[in-house]
Amino acid sequence: MNNLAVAYKSRYRARETVFQVILGILLSAIAAVMILPMVYVVAVSFTDATIYVPNQLTFWPSKWSLDAYRYILAGPGFTNALKASLFLTIVGTPLNLMVTAGFAYALSKPELPGRRVLLALVLFTMLFSAGLIPGYLLVRGLGLLDTWWAIILPGIADAWSLLVFKSFFQSIPRELEDAARIDGCNDLVIFWRIVLPLSKAPLATFGLFFAVGYWNTYFSAIIYIKDATMWPLQVMLQQVVLTAAASRFLSSEAVAQLQLMQALPQETVKMATVVIVTAPILLVYPFLQGYFAKGVLLGSIKS
Repeated sequence: MNNLAVAYKSRYRARETVFQVILGILLSAIAAVMILPMVYVVAVSFTDATIYVPNQLTFWPSKWSLDAYRYILAGPGFTNALKASLFLTIVGTPLNLMVTAGFAYALSKPELPGRRVLLALVLFTMLFSAGLIPGYLLVRGLGLLDTWWAIILPGIADAWSLLVFKSFFQSIPRELEDAARIDGCNDLVIFWRIVLPLSKAPLATFGLFFAVGYWNTYFSAIIYIKDATMWPLQVMLQQVVLTAAASRFLSSEAVAQLQLMQALPQETVKMATVVIVTAPILLVYPFLQGYFAKGVLLGSIKS
């Protein structure tokens, strides 16, 4: 009997080892599919124009060059666009978090007057939207055209984020709030000193979502902002890559180098734009990774 048990355990361990090896190979292949394209993008962006060969797969430049980055970063155009993207991200993300979390906390209270009506209105926005033209007319009527607030204010809260935050707040034990009220705290103090410190996971998760959304703002900027000096980074980089008249983004000192820059392969310039656009988010993500999965799941387990 003992021999049969030992043989069974040996077969089980062998199968487990084979499964782990196959799983490791599969996950490694998936990781390679995701990582290698980014490595290729970075390698092409640093490849010297004199040795660049179109459609050639390379993961390490044989000759390094920063000309593509100099081409993009030269002049005040990039500086203005960077200021715009930083303003949208740094100002828009906290505002979005505070409005979303505050509204969701109010909706999580069953005693809130008109709670069902407000929830119905929130759910209605998930199914129907006014459309592009009514949205533009509203922004124009508010006098927000050619301002960065035209991008921040219309999307300062969305229904899905509200519902996830609401579910998370409902999972917090009511005893904590009752004890705080006995100590004389009002709802605002409870929300600021008790609820928000317990909500680091969803705040970090949705903060990353909102920051990525504001950093990658493109379509809204094209619609609401006509002044090229106020365009965010994504629009400016798109114009640099696709527009032949790139000289308007260059300073007077850089105009003399325009001929040289135009000789750069468009592929290296495009890859450099991808690196510049994605690098800030990639640098921020590791610091929020610990909260990422936890923050989404905590708000979706209970309703």
